Amino acid sequence: MASIPPQSTETVRVEIFDTVYNLRGTDPAYIKQLAEYVDSKMRAVAAQTSTVDTIRLAVLAALNIADEHHLLLQKTSGSATDYTKRARTLNRVLDEVLDPARRAG
Repeated sequence: MASIPPQSTETVRVEIFDTVYNLRGTDPAYIKQLAEYVDSKMRAVAAQTSTVDTIRLAVLAALNIADEHHLLLQKTSGSATDYTKRARTLNRVLDEVLDPARRAG
């Protein structure tokens, strides 16, 4: 059985809320994109609050990101449920139209 070669990881230098971090990962561009997103969230929270404590800002930013994540999950799962209900309804209607025995009975 052939083994899958491990993906090489690179160290990526990012800056989040004026602090430099050296992170490791397989996709440096994606890591930078995530770091920029976290930085923007922390800056938005800082602009809306009088808190200067970086840890507090990070927690508030994390809560905002978690809220966004859960709202997207709810939208996605809600959509799937709606599509499933609609598919069942359409299936039932098609069965009634296509099955002559059902129409007669």
